[in-house]
Parts: sequence; C-alpha cells; structure tokens
Amino acid sequence: MSAAERRRRAVVAHAAAPTTGSARWLLTIGFAALVVWSYEGTGIDPAHFLGRDGLSQIWAYVVKLFPPDLSQAALREALVGAWVTFAISFAGSVLAVCIALPLALLTTRTLLYRGVLYDGQILGPGARALRIGLFGAAKGLLNLLRTIPEILWALIFVFMVGLGPFPGVLALGFHTAGVLGKLFGEALEDVNPRPLEALQATGASRLRIFLYGVLPQAAPQCLSYALYRWEVNIRAAAILGFVGAGGLGQRIHVTISLFLEHQLLTLILAVYVMVTLVDVLSAYLRRRIV
Repeated sequence: MSAAERRRRAVVAHAAAPTTGSARWLLTIGFAALVVWSYEGTGIDPAHFLGRDGLSQIWAYVVKLFPPDLSQAALREALVGAWVTFAISFAGSVLAVCIALPLALLTTRTLLYRGVLYDGQILGPGARALRIGLFGAAKGLLNLLRTIPEILWALIFVFMVGLGPFPGVLALGFHTAGVLGKLFGEALEDVNPRPLEALQATGASRLRIFLYGVLPQAAPQCLSYALYRWEVNIRAAAILGFVGAGGLGQRIHVTISLFLEHQLLTLILAVYVMVTLVDVLSAYLRRRIV
C-alpha cells in the first residue's frame, strides 16, 4: 500500500470517527429520554409500592393465601382445569402450525419466487401479478394474525362461538399462526442453496427439490419454534380463561371474584406445576430434534 493511500484512509477514518461517536451519543441520549418519558407516562411510583403501606398490603394478602386448599373438591377442580388448559394450548398450537406453514410457503420469496426452484423460468404478466398478489395477501394476513393479541382474539371468538375452551383454541391458533408463519418463513429462506442446486442439476422436479432439499434443512428449526411457542401458549391459555375461554384461568377468575384465597393458591400451584412440566418436556424434545 502506498503512502498516499495510507494517508487517504487515515483521513477517512478520522472523519468518520466523530460521526460514529456522535451517533452513539445521540442514540444513548434518545434511549435515556425514552426511558424517562415512559416512566412519567405510566405513572410508576416505586416509593408507594415499596413503602410501608404498600408492603404491608402485599404481606397481608400473601398471608391470606396460605395454606392452600388441598381438599378433594379443590384438587379435582385444579386437575380438571389444568387438563383443559393443556388441551387448549396443545390444540391451539397444532392449529397454528396448520395455518402458519402454507402461509409461510407463500411468503418465502428466495425459494418460491426468485430462488432455485424458479431459476430460468420466465413469468408472464398475469403469473407475476398472481404471485405478487398471493405474497402480499399472505404477508398481510400473517401481520394481522400476530398483531392482535391472544386475549383480544379470545374476546372476539367468545362473542362468535360462545364461552368455553373452543374460543381459547381459536384465539391461540390464530395469534400463534402469525408468529410461527414469520419464523417458518425465515427458516425456509435461510436454507443452504447448494443441496438444492445439486438436486436441480440431477433433473429433479421442483416438488422433489422442496421435499428432499428444503424441508429436511428447515424442519428441525421449524419444530423447535413450534415447541417453544407451545410453551408460551401454556401460559397464555391460563390467561384466556379470564375472558371466558375455560381452563384454569376461568377458575382463577372465579376464586378471585369470590375472595377464595386458599383455592386461588391451589390453582396458582397447579399452573406452576403444569408450566414447569411442559417446559421440561419441550426443552427435552427440542434437544433431541436439534
């Protein structure tokens, strides 16, 4: 490298350094201002929460919870509620995968629109418009599904299909489908193109390239995402009961409304045990798959 080139690079680096430093300071100041604005806007009052009155109220309510109600009727209610919550989360997760996978395929541009599967194919205006329309519709639908939270979906479906576990299954399925559709699409787009090119060189059809080249690479990651979302849905299913979607959440809502603190603690422990078991099972399955 010549002396002139070294001087030119040094000048460029010296000119860029202040800009980078200024940008970092601006980001830091902006983040600090956002934290202060959020603190003021939400009316957070740690002094009241951690003060003598606040702590005494918390302690008084915690004392009311003990001991948990371990009667046969309470344990039966907790067991039935846990089973319903588990069923809601599992059925909702399966429904989400069934919705998310085809939508993810329609939004995987690098494979289905301009990647290996369509190399060398000349599309007419009609076919191009159709594929762009399908891509936009699938992308917009996925954004809509994950934008609306589970509890709002549950409220909508409670008014549409009535109270019970069914609206909870639909709520979890629709919201989780939006999340999994995005994750599945990213996993499909990140596959290694070399095995696909090798299959293409042997004369394999696009369907065979997809089945034997794309899915084997993306399936472990997609299954890992699905199992993780199942863990999340266990917790969400316990909350959906507050809007009439059944399960432990509905029973917790009733016990809070009737001031049955001992039964409330029993139901909380049931939620904890169920979530812990599902977390362990899901983590074990993810390790085996990945």
